[in-house]
Amino acid sequence: MVDDAMARRQFTVTAEIELDVVDAAALERAALAYIDEMVFAVDDDSEQAQEELRAAEREDVAGDPAAALSLLLDPDAIVEVDGVEVGGARYSVGEAGADDRSRAALPDFARLFEACECGLASCEKCGGFQVTPRTAAVLWTMGALLADQAFDDVIAHGDDPVGSAGLWMVFDAFPRITWRQDAIWRRQAARSFDDLRADLADGRWPQPSCAAEEMALHLMLTTAQAAVTDGWSGLEDRFSELPEHPDDLDGGMLVDVLFQDADILALFDPSRDGIEAPDDDENRYLGMGDYTPSAWFTPFDNMSPRDPRRPFRR
Repeated sequence: MVDDAMARRQFTVTAEIELDVVDAAALERAALAYIDEMVFAVDDDSEQAQEELRAAEREDVAGDPAAALSLLLDPDAIVEVDGVEVGGARYSVGEAGADDRSRAALPDFARLFEACECGLASCEKCGGFQVTPRTAAVLWTMGALLADQAFDDVIAHGDDPVGSAGLWMVFDAFPRITWRQDAIWRRQAARSFDDLRADLADGRWPQPSCAAEEMALHLMLTTAQAAVTDGWSGLEDRFSELPEHPDDLDGGMLVDVLFQDADILALFDPSRDGIEAPDDDENRYLGMGDYTPSAWFTPFDNMSPRDPRRPFRR
């Protein structure tokens, strides 16, 4: 008998498929029909709750062929091979132009995060760390990936606790104290990735305004480092023309300048269970504040709140 450890090997397959949308209206109708059949896994399974979620999905695909394709395509379906199990898939849909480069609207990171290398002692920029165009572009891209995966988790698992059957894409990387939060909480957490992306698209440093955004940014940084190492960050193609800078994707410095503290990381230490509560002795000694899941979307005292009317991508 072959040992399981010897028999099971993991591979990553990268595929690029060119599709011509010859009838955008038909594509949208297909997406809407698919949405009408969707059943969302949430505690409140009333028809009203289901219809509200379907309405949000319909709004996303309206007039957007890329969103419709993202909903309908199933990357797992291309792998039907004996002896192979699909452990997960990542994909994105972008509109291609005549030169085969993505024509999707990208922020002008070179302008928004123009870096200085004059080296003058009097230069305020050169005298400190800079969030560079390449850093901003990769973080923005990773935020999109993680947001999509987080919303996929919501749709696939609803209120199910993390660790239940099936593949989890994002929320199993959150602290254990969040693993039994419901779908509403998870949708807000998923939107935190988009909130930080919006900061980057507006030329602002992605500085977390609440605990959920702290968690989101930590994951964006971790994923960005892995993407650069493995060659799928976008720096090799659509962001290849952005100017290089010594501060590019300096993970250590980014943690130092973007976060107010590292308190949220204490939630990953089982020996410190309970530290999230503001009345916990260690919490009070460190001055952490409230890190219970119900407080994750409450703005920090020194940060401005987000617009409560901002939409969800799904």
